[in-house]
Amino acid sequence: MSVKMLYILNIAEKVNNFSYSAMIAAQNLGIEFVIAGNWGYPDDEARKADEKKYGIKIYQVDFIRTPYDPRNYKAYRQIKAIIEQEKIDLIHCNTPIGGMVGRYAAKKCGVDKVIYQAHGFHFYKGAPFVNRTLFYNIEKHFAKYTDVLVTINNEDLEAARAFRLKKGGKVRYVHGVGIDLSVYDGITEHRNAKREELGLKENDIAVISVGELNRNKNNIVIAQAMAEVNNKDLHYYLCGVGQEEGAIKSFAAEHGLTDNLHFLGYRNDVRELLSACDIFVMPSYREGLSRSLMEAMACGLPCAVSRIRGNTDLVKKGGGYLCSPSSPTEFADALRGCIAGDRKAMGALNMQSVKEFDVSVVIAEWEKIYKEVLK
Repeated sequence: MSVKMLYILNIAEKVNNFSYSAMIAAQNLGIEFVIAGNWGYPDDEARKADEKKYGIKIYQVDFIRTPYDPRNYKAYRQIKAIIEQEKIDLIHCNTPIGGMVGRYAAKKCGVDKVIYQAHGFHFYKGAPFVNRTLFYNIEKHFAKYTDVLVTINNEDLEAARAFRLKKGGKVRYVHGVGIDLSVYDGITEHRNAKREELGLKENDIAVISVGELNRNKNNIVIAQAMAEVNNKDLHYYLCGVGQEEGAIKSFAAEHGLTDNLHFLGYRNDVRELLSACDIFVMPSYREGLSRSLMEAMACGLPCAVSRIRGNTDLVKKGGGYLCSPSSPTEFADALRGCIAGDRKAMGALNMQSVKEFDVSVVIAEWEKIYKEVLK
């Protein structure tokens, strides 16, 4: 008898790296893959093109990010209708909203095989009080409807082990959503041309970050660290847009850093930009398991990142520096260490460390989990 799985995420532009490893693992096992989310496809033709490309069914569900927003009741009804229409045997749901709606719908529809994947619990160490109470209680309640609870970092793994799952339920770890390391082969060939495009001189040292310029990403700390380092050859390239851009620019102007901070906006050439730079930075307050950090490691960059869950799983001793996200001085020391240190050796270590997060590893992990649930 064939098995049909419903993969539930929250909000995404299109089918992408988030679900790729799970989709391939399911298809390798002969499981029919149906995916549901709040999509950003421009029209039905674009959605149908992805259905044909991947050999899957894609459903629109009107998820709202806020857990207790009453509009998520509509999303619940949509998920319930998909389960009934498609005669779903297995649900793999993700994120707090998708996990909550998916597990409740599974219970109501009698789907007795449920996997929930946490991409970063919202009640992490240092989280605001509301997160530690609201999201903890959501996760605790819905754990009892879960056959396998999957985490992608070690801090969440330990937290998950404290939950009471469905009878016989298991907690498992996978290496994120997977990164295709093959696309980084030969990436350094672009270095010189991209540095010239960025206006970098031979002695310039380029620091780069990738991600939305918001409070969580905390990029202003890097600007503050650069003010402490006070090195005119040090340039910081910010890939991304967001509400904090104005504050960072104001700080740069006040501290004579305007010519050393470069706002690149949204970019489609991130890999090439990484290859052109010398140090990757990420001072976030919260991450699950950062894909942008893995990409930087795959490009052979030393990394100066915040000492938080996920980052501590990725950056090993000798591959860079782990810093308090609230300490410009620690990041300044990390920048000095990268400038004076053997960046090539740091990068080589990171390229080796990130291999365990390759997409092939994650696909194999999902195949094992799906077999375990369905046996």
